[in-house]
Amino acid sequence: MISYAPFYRTLKEKDITEYQLIFKHGFSANTLHRMKHGKAITLTTLETLCFILNCQVGDIVEYIPEDS
Repeated sequence: MISYAPFYRTLKEKDITEYQLIFKHGFSANTLHRMKHGKAITLTTLETLCFILNCQVGDIVEYIPEDS
């Protein structure tokens, strides 16, 4: 399972709000909604977030193995 928990920690560390992502950087509110609900995002979106936040992929997503 992919978790976006690192994304929210990174936002807090960088003192950036979702509002700023949407209105200052033109980031899609729909994409943020998808992330909040654990839905998939594209690699292009991931790359855009890394650019905006000046961070690495691991600062946005993490893989959590599901118990088999």
